Amino acid sequence: MRHFLFIFVLSFLFCAIGGAVGPKDTDPEKNFDALWESFNKRYAFFELRGVDWQSQYEKYRPKVTTETTDEELFAIFCAMLQPLKDAHVNLKAKGLKNGTFNPEQTPRFLEEFDSNKKLRQFQKLVQQTLLSEGFDTPEQANDILLYSHNGDYGYLLIKEFDGVSTTDLQAGLNKAISAMDGIEGLIIDIRLNPGGTDKCVYQISERFTDKRRIGHHRKTKTGPGPNEFSELKTRYLEPPEIGSRHPVFTGPITLLTHGASYSAADVFAMLMADLPHVTIIGEPTHGIFSNMLERKLPNGWKYTLSHQVYYAADKTCYEGRGIPVDIEMQNNWTDVELGTDPLIIKSLEVLANQPEPLLQSTTSSN
Repeated sequence: MRHFLFIFVLSFLFCAIGGAVGPKDTDPEKNFDALWESFNKRYAFFELRGVDWQSQYEKYRPKVTTETTDEELFAIFCAMLQPLKDAHVNLKAKGLKNGTFNPEQTPRFLEEFDSNKKLRQFQKLVQQTLLSEGFDTPEQANDILLYSHNGDYGYLLIKEFDGVSTTDLQAGLNKAISAMDGIEGLIIDIRLNPGGTDKCVYQISERFTDKRRIGHHRKTKTGPGPNEFSELKTRYLEPPEIGSRHPVFTGPITLLTHGASYSAADVFAMLMADLPHVTIIGEPTHGIFSNMLERKLPNGWKYTLSHQVYYAADKTCYEGRGIPVDIEMQNNWTDVELGTDPLIIKSLEVLANQPEPLLQSTTSSN
């Protein structure tokens, strides 16, 4: 703090006597080189996403001079990053009008449900369908979990994988799973889930895991070479012991996904896909798994990039394509007009047609 204060005072004094020294370096060429080099060293998916990064340098570097304005530089950055089509790549130019950029490829679902009003109508449709199938009014277990059941089957909506403490999440899971004790099957819904943290993903998914299993593998980009990565690290699913204070459910489960299931929701779907009692219904998830590496340019603009490669237990990488489904279905605007969510109906059919539960529920009270 003292060091920062000294620099601030010194900068003020220079400005007061007519000096041009400041805490930020706004030179366009230096900022271009800083952004390009950072991606060159740490971005993990040039080959997978079909982008020749050196060619991008040769194409866009000549467009930048010492006279390039901030608006022009921002436009050049956006054009250079656009081919990545990576929703974990972000650029924020503070002070510029419309100075935020993300090269995400919009999911089909969000192209059709393209307003907040339509998204609210979709969420209402899901609740109406549950009520029509005998489910009780949904209750909140905590800020991110909503649950309901009709005696035979349960429904758990996971709004996101962040926003609650470990203690609150444990308590919410205990409440939701205990309240659904005795159900024969469970619908888990991560449609419209924007993501969150691996910690939250594991804490939830371990409540539906039958035994210790490999969750995922991960490596981190460390240098500019195509093979410059850290060693592969493996993380395991560790379910609570049967009879513990934390109930689990390992009966038949359907998981509802689509292209607006992002990031940590991708990871959750990847973990759940490896469980023998889970059937995934809907559309593949979005396909962005890495944590976002956050950096700042010399001029103060902020950006993020994907610097990690996630693998499923069998070491398959689903980056850019998402977790595949077992039963492919779409939600369309006509669902709202007809008043029924077909993915909920299909889930109930799948759960009802299980000849015998693949695994028994192992719920226990708190």
